[in-house]
Amino acid sequence: MAEDFREDIARIEARIEELAEAIERCRKLSLAARIAIGAGAGGLALMVVGIVSLEPLTLVAAMAAVIGGVVLLGSNSTTWTQTESALKASEALRLQMIERTDPRVVGESRTRH
Repeated sequence: MAEDFREDIARIEARIEELAEAIERCRKLSLAARIAIGAGAGGLALMVVGIVSLEPLTLVAAMAAVIGGVVLLGSNSTTWTQTESALKASEALRLQMIERTDPRVVGESRTRH
């Protein structure tokens, strides 16, 4: 019976690792989206001020960067939130399963009732 718990706990820990890696990817995508938004907005501002020439290609590229960044940030935010919820649920399940195994602290004597 304890062996079953160990296998289940190991599977849950593998899932926790996968979810943590997914959250790290979400963090990186969020950073990339913010950079795209900033670059696009900066490009638009430079065009408005006149530092960069207002050409159709640069205007479309700047607008695409802003719009694409906003879409990516919104989509990624939802995924990040769902992944964090799944991670918390998996961690709670792991803790619950560990508690079922009746672990004891090393050096602590066990009293029988």
